[in-house]
Amino acid sequence: MPQRAEDARHPITRHPITRHPITLGATLGAILDGAARHVLLPLVAGALCIGGVGRLLDRAWGDWFWMAGTAVVLCFLLLQIALTLRRGEFGLDLIAALAMGGALLLGQNLAGIIIALMFAGGEALEGFAQGRARREMTALLDRVPRSAARYDGEQLRDVPLAVLLAGDRILVRQGDVVPVDGLVTKGIAVLDESALTGEALPVSHRVGAAIVSGTTNAGDAFDMQATSTAADSTYAGIVRLVEAAGAARAPMVRLADRYALVFFALTLFVTGAAWIVSRDPVRALAVLVVATPCPLILAVPVAIMSGISRCARRGILVKGGGALEQLSRIRTVIFDKTGTLTDGRARILDMMCDTIDPRELLRIAASLDQVSHHVVARSLVLSAGERGIVLSLPEAAHEQSGAGVTGRLEGHLVVVGSWDYVRAATDDTPFAAEISEWMRRDGAVAVAVGIDRHVAGAFLLADQVRPEAGVVLRQLRDAGISRIVLATGDRADLAAGVGVFLEVDAVVADLKPQDKTAIVEAEKSAGPVLMAGDGVNDAPALAASDLGVAMGARGAAASSEAADIVILVDRLDRLVDALRIARRARRIALQSVYAGVGLSICAMLAAAAGYLIPVEGALLQEGIDAAVILNALRALHGGLWRRAGHAGLAPDELRALDAEHQALLDVVDRIRVTADRSHDVSGPDLDKDLEILDQMLRQRLLPHERQDDREIYARIRRQARMPDLLAGMSRTHMEIRRQIHNLAALRRAVSEHGANALQRRELQRLLYGLEAITRLHFAQEEEIYRLLERER
Repeated sequence: MPQRAEDARHPITRHPITRHPITLGATLGAILDGAARHVLLPLVAGALCIGGVGRLLDRAWGDWFWMAGTAVVLCFLLLQIALTLRRGEFGLDLIAALAMGGALLLGQNLAGIIIALMFAGGEALEGFAQGRARREMTALLDRVPRSAARYDGEQLRDVPLAVLLAGDRILVRQGDVVPVDGLVTKGIAVLDESALTGEALPVSHRVGAAIVSGTTNAGDAFDMQATSTAADSTYAGIVRLVEAAGAARAPMVRLADRYALVFFALTLFVTGAAWIVSRDPVRALAVLVVATPCPLILAVPVAIMSGISRCARRGILVKGGGALEQLSRIRTVIFDKTGTLTDGRARILDMMCDTIDPRELLRIAASLDQVSHHVVARSLVLSAGERGIVLSLPEAAHEQSGAGVTGRLEGHLVVVGSWDYVRAATDDTPFAAEISEWMRRDGAVAVAVGIDRHVAGAFLLADQVRPEAGVVLRQLRDAGISRIVLATGDRADLAAGVGVFLEVDAVVADLKPQDKTAIVEAEKSAGPVLMAGDGVNDAPALAASDLGVAMGARGAAASSEAADIVILVDRLDRLVDALRIARRARRIALQSVYAGVGLSICAMLAAAAGYLIPVEGALLQEGIDAAVILNALRALHGGLWRRAGHAGLAPDELRALDAEHQALLDVVDRIRVTADRSHDVSGPDLDKDLEILDQMLRQRLLPHERQDDREIYARIRRQARMPDLLAGMSRTHMEIRRQIHNLAALRRAVSEHGANALQRRELQRLLYGLEAITRLHFAQEEEIYRLLERER
């Protein structure tokens, strides 16, 4: 029985982490539900069997067993009805009570025990269905950690989770659940995040990476520094949301309750008419029997809970049935930009080097930045990790807050930070003057690097649009979303660039939090509005919208609390999954209601006409109820968009392909750096640069593209049974090979006779073109591969 909202305000006891109340009303309801689903069914089945043996032996006690079994279930049902009416709710179980009471009064003992068995079996079947649907939700509650291994000096002590504070050093042993949010400080954290995100494979996190509570250590032990208390951690928040997810009743469930009144009145009318016309109370009893219980009270909650459970399996936390049903009605979507449509983390957009190799420049800068918790410093460290670069430990490092870091690395004095910070610690050179102009670019953050008082190079970092964003917006439109709006607090020019790239219907920039709320209210005039965001400033708009969706993987706690749906995995495409699951669950619920009620009405009319006796009616209605519940359980499976010919990639394959692209980023960076240097370096230096680049292209890039074309593309074509699928992507492979061949020919000419001005311009044009087509090709592949990712 659902818990009352009022009961939550009268706690008897609380969970030590989640502070979830346990109430007297909820306890009594749980006892009744447990009795109905675990005690009544075997009791009634036993009474039916023993009574049947007595009737075969022509003994009177057979009827007494049937009557006793029916009476026990009737008493239980009357108590349940009284509790329901006390809450101001009305249920169709009253029809079952009338049917059992009528059977006892009319001496229809076999019909009575079958009705009792039907009711007990329906309760047990409904309990199984809802338990099956809640499996993924309740699995989270079973994993709440109780203690943690905290460092006290150099000693380890197991302490209760409640005493952990931000800043504590914690050892996470193999197999332990990460107790609180924090940063990896020693070792590599290999985490199983499947319980939170649905991702099947463990994810590695290096030193400095942020990790969230509730994940399981699948590798060696590592040290972490807590950044939250247990009660404020990500996992505790998720558990609280899960506990509340089933409390709110969906509007569709309340609508079913209103239909129940109409159905109850119809049942009484048909029953009365059958009695008056036939003057046979047994025929009236048959009508009551086939109307008990109605699919209205079974199909909708099972389908809605199945949809919520299905979302949880995909890393999408839906806080209640009302949120799932509202999602199925959405027609307008408003997106925040940073962290929602964009990645929310600064990534290397471009780099410029003097005489140093670009990979070495990144290694030196990231090694020094390990000592800093600044967001840009962490971005450089993560970028180095993505490229597989092994970092060194700096010495005597000193950080000036918000400016940069100075330290010694492998015997060299290194300074990394803003241009003003680095310039003050380095000498003026022609390259320094050139790079100071190059670093001035709107929408990007510049990081300069100095080595032994010489400006060695710089990086431009920017927040980039998520790889899956284009696919997500197209799929939202295909799913029936008629309007997509970008609302952001960023500058208008930056927002306009993202809006044009993604082809949204409207772009609104320079917004304050209250302005976003006004945008939400304005859009409501055209229909239900969904707001998706991840920051604290998005919380008011999420609360004001008809449906708020928070990107909770890296989002703020405030936005997750204000939202109706929290996407736990850092993937925007799960929003499309949630929309499809919600619409399918609602469609299945309505199918079950219409089919079940229609069959029940037909059976009632047949019983009223005398074609069904009470026993036959009871068996028929039990079959209808079973069919309705089994149909509602279909919402647990399927419903996501199926690709042509079932072509696709498994999640581990997608992860491996992403890793290959990340590992090749230094090759693409090398193309750009070689192009930048080609106009002014000496002939021998240019020849050396081209030789190094040629080796990288032939030994790393070309084999990767060849493998993609001959293995990945070929398999996708076979699976889709479309021999021309991805022909355009294969054509891009051909163009990359042609460009590399032309580069080799031009290199030979430069090596033989020296590079003249025309050849240098042609070389730059060729290299810039190769870099552009390679980056675009990688982005296209990532989008296509995510589109073809198979559902786990």
